[in-house]
Amino acid sequence: MATKAEEVNTTPTEAAGPVGSATTEKQAETVPVVESAAEKDQPVTEKTGVEDATAAVAELSVADKDVAVKKTEEDAAAAVTASAPKTTTDPAPSANGPTWPETSPDHPLTKFFDLFETLVTEAGHNEVYGVELSKSNPFHTKLILQKFLRANQNDLEKAKLQLLETLKFRKEFDPVKAAGESFEQSRFGGLGYILEVEGVPESPNKKDIVTFNIYGAVKDNKATFGDLDGFLRWRVGLMEKSVQKLNLSSATEPIPNYNEGPDPYQGFQIHDYLQVSFLRQDPHVKAATKKTIEILGRHYPETLSRKFFVNVPVVMGWLYSAMKMVIAKETVKKFTVLSYGNQLATELGPNIPKVYGGTTGDLGDVGEGVKFTE
Repeated sequence: MATKAEEVNTTPTEAAGPVGSATTEKQAETVPVVESAAEKDQPVTEKTGVEDATAAVAELSVADKDVAVKKTEEDAAAAVTASAPKTTTDPAPSANGPTWPETSPDHPLTKFFDLFETLVTEAGHNEVYGVELSKSNPFHTKLILQKFLRANQNDLEKAKLQLLETLKFRKEFDPVKAAGESFEQSRFGGLGYILEVEGVPESPNKKDIVTFNIYGAVKDNKATFGDLDGFLRWRVGLMEKSVQKLNLSSATEPIPNYNEGPDPYQGFQIHDYLQVSFLRQDPHVKAATKKTIEILGRHYPETLSRKFFVNVPVVMGWLYSAMKMVIAKETVKKFTVLSYGNQLATELGPNIPKVYGGTTGDLGDVGEGVKFTE
């Protein structure tokens, strides 16, 4: 989870993927994040209700007792009934679960919650980031809806369209399945890692999730990027694993309204370009980059806090500085370009691999990725 926003403006973008072509030399390591909690109420028991009613009878006179006994029995029965679990056709949310702050009838989130079921029905799917969208699960459903609203600057119509497209994508692509699949070590080994990192400067979270994309580890562009469907399956699987670590289904803190505070349920992305040539761009890499940006930007809104581009040649850093003059401020503050990998510790703290200026072991030893086959 992190605190600054990552996607571009109205429709968030996963942004820059692999650029140029990689040499055969290998690459370095990185860090990540998450957490939550809940409270419980003490229910009045059936025994308490019966005992209270019985104790009242003992203090009545003999003359009043016959009438009082009947009333006491009725009170006791009522106490039992009140303490018994209630069943309804539309189960109510647990009284012990988190509660979303009340919103007015004309609030975008109120309207979105009233109509999201039609989108679920149309898509034939109700799961997003491990959360099942349901009226009986109001808090976590609103958590997801709020992400789509924030990604679209509270434009309800755009948020509805993006959610519908995402539901259809998740049904067809099945990213949860992709996250658990095994991939070829020779094609994707060393390219992506996920770390849980403590002590990220200015982050309110105890832990943050950091995903590393190591493009210098690519040994053969055609083998890695040539099969576009295979590459996207791996890349989306890695993204889904990082989102799973945000534990949205266990979240207890509501996400603030658009422009009213940071979303605590986001992660960091690191794109490491050490040993990557910027002089030319392989067509396979270009196609994979374009499709990755399209899919992750459209179907993973408000899941990334900040994106760091590290080991970028100095000349490219100058170009980025010039670009900041024409890029929207909201976008600029989400991206950071670092010419040297060891500068990353100044942004993420010391609990990252030494190659990035931190104090932990190699990325391959401390990071987690997808499963591999030989």
